[in-house]
Amino acid sequence: MKSFKRNLRTLFSIGLLLLGLTSCKEQPKNEKTAEPMEQQDKTTINKSSYGSTPEGTAVDLYTLTNDNGMEVDIITYGGRITKLSVPDKEGKSANVVLNFDSLDQYLETNPFFGALVGRYGNRIGGAQFSLDGTEYKLAANNGENSLHGGLKGFDKVVWDVEEAQGGDSASLKLNYVSQDMEEGFPGKLDVTVTYTLTGNNALEVNYEATTDKKTVVNLTQHAYFNLSGDFSQNILDHVLTLNADQYVPVNDALIPTGELRDVEGTPFDFTSPKEIGKDIDADNDQIKKGGGYDHCWVLNDQNSGMRTIATAYHPETGRSMEVATTEPGVQFYTGNFLDGTLPIPGGGNYGKRSGFCLETQHYPDSPNQPEFPSVVLNPGEKYETKTTFTFSTK
Repeated sequence: MKSFKRNLRTLFSIGLLLLGLTSCKEQPKNEKTAEPMEQQDKTTINKSSYGSTPEGTAVDLYTLTNDNGMEVDIITYGGRITKLSVPDKEGKSANVVLNFDSLDQYLETNPFFGALVGRYGNRIGGAQFSLDGTEYKLAANNGENSLHGGLKGFDKVVWDVEEAQGGDSASLKLNYVSQDMEEGFPGKLDVTVTYTLTGNNALEVNYEATTDKKTVVNLTQHAYFNLSGDFSQNILDHVLTLNADQYVPVNDALIPTGELRDVEGTPFDFTSPKEIGKDIDADNDQIKKGGGYDHCWVLNDQNSGMRTIATAYHPETGRSMEVATTEPGVQFYTGNFLDGTLPIPGGGNYGKRSGFCLETQHYPDSPNQPEFPSVVLNPGEKYETKTTFTFSTK
């Protein structure tokens, strides 16, 4: 009898244990399941009207904004960056690219503020070049030379735009088809430039092009930077580093001589951080020819693809800009020809050296310099380059 009672108690205990286990397994069914949070876009695009050209073509303004305090304005006329606001070390945002406050001013003659440049960024000597024995004459819009694509380069056309956004990035895909012999260049060139603003305060610029006839192409972005955010100040106190052991000397017309010269021991040495103003007025023949810096640097590690090639830093505000590219060269220009005649939004005028450019590209006059990296694009090939401007503080 006692054995039966013990067995009964044992069975009862096992039953309670099984019931508890079952209850534990089923408990999650009775708990409220957490709903996944809806993902919010961290980088946004807004579109607005920016007027129209004299021909009646509408021009739009696109504003890309991330939640780190960076904002970029781009207009379809010339694919121009008209504002690029980034925070300083105290979190105060300010525009750091030279700009105008109306389309009318961009329609007037200006020094390519914020523009996409093509078909050929920089100068082509004598406004002509030869390709497979055929001479091509270009517009001479810079003395005897062709500069930045001619009389109506890519900076003066209205680009088509597609938007794309999601997560922590937003992109504008700009497209323009340059017809055969436009501005004297052979081939129908289909160009796409994609601006992407990321969540880590980087502005990526991707260039693509195809042609139906052998041609030359060299695209770049012509923003003028002043990291102080105060355009009444010059940029001589900015600290610059360039990953380049050589530069491209020029003649009196700023056309390359064909030589590549070492920067070591010259005012062109920015291999270590140096204030832009330190040697800008040095007693140097090349400095005198450019009125300061207006030269192409031969970038190191040209076969390494995308790599950091420059850093600019403004000590007072703490703003820093890092430039990475796939290109072999960068034109460093210190706004030497700004002469105080162009208006600053809000008052004042842009003085000499109130902005600097870092135009990633191939070397000037490459179509006439067979020893330089080639700028020839053939049918069936794709022109692809990329440059990224990343902003931070320190």
